[in-house]
Amino acid sequence: MLKVLKPGLGRLLAPAGRALARTPITPNMITVIGAIGMTAGALTLFPTGHLFAGTMVCTGFVLSDMLDGVLARLQGSTGTFGAFLDSTLDRVGDAAVFGGVAIWFVSGGHNRVLAAVSLFCLVAGLLVSYARARAEGLGIKADVGIAERTERLLIGLVAIGLSGLGVPYVLPIGLWTVAVLSAITFGQRVYAVRKATTLGGQTRGGQAPDGTGSNGTGPEGTESNGTGHNSAAPDTAISDNSISENAVSE
Repeated sequence: MLKVLKPGLGRLLAPAGRALARTPITPNMITVIGAIGMTAGALTLFPTGHLFAGTMVCTGFVLSDMLDGVLARLQGSTGTFGAFLDSTLDRVGDAAVFGGVAIWFVSGGHNRVLAAVSLFCLVAGLLVSYARARAEGLGIKADVGIAERTERLLIGLVAIGLSGLGVPYVLPIGLWTVAVLSAITFGQRVYAVRKATTLGGQTRGGQAPDGTGSNGTGPEGTESNGTGHNSAAPDTAISDNSISENAVSE
C-alpha cells in the first residue's frame, strides 16, 4: 500500500545519502545503528509507559534506517549480505516494538489481553516474513498480502504514539488491526504457496507432501553437499524496508 511513497522518500533522503557517501560510513553501519537504536528505545521507553517518547525514538531510527538503501545505491555497494542483514535486523526492531508494548501491558498497563494481542502481532509478523522467505527459498513467489511490514509497523507506531498523547481506545484498535491484518496476510501467503505447488492433485517441482524434494532437499531447504555439512537454500526476500535498495520488500 505504501509502495507509491518510495520514489518520494528516495528523493527526500537523497541529499543525506550523498552527504554520507563522502564519509567512511557504510550502509551496513546505518542498518546496525538503526536496529540498535530502535530496539533500545522500544525496550527502554515502552515498558516504562513512555509511549509517545518511545514512538518518536523508534520513528526516528526507522527513518534513519531508510538511508541504508539510498547510500548503498550511491556507493554501488548493494549486495546479498546487505539485504540479509537489513532483513534480519528489521525483524529484531519489530519484535522490540511489540514486545515492549506487551511488557507495558503486563506491568503498568494491567491488561493481559492486549499483552497477548501484542505478542500475537510480534509472532504473526515473523511468520509473514518467514512464509515468503521459505517460499522463495523453494523457488515459489509469495509476495502477496494486504499488509506488508511497513503498513503493520506504521499502524502500530501511530496507535502507540497517539495512546501516549492520551487518545482513548486507539491502542487497542491499532493492535487488533495489526493482529488481524497479519493473520490474513500470513493466510494469503500460505494459500499462494499451496496454489502454486498444487496442480491437479499433484505437487509441482518434485516436492513431496512432507517437504522433502526429489533432489534430497530436506524440510528446511538444506541438502547434503557430500561433506557432512548442509548447504542452505537461499531464503531471500525477507525484508520489507520501505525504501532500502539493498534489501527487497517483504
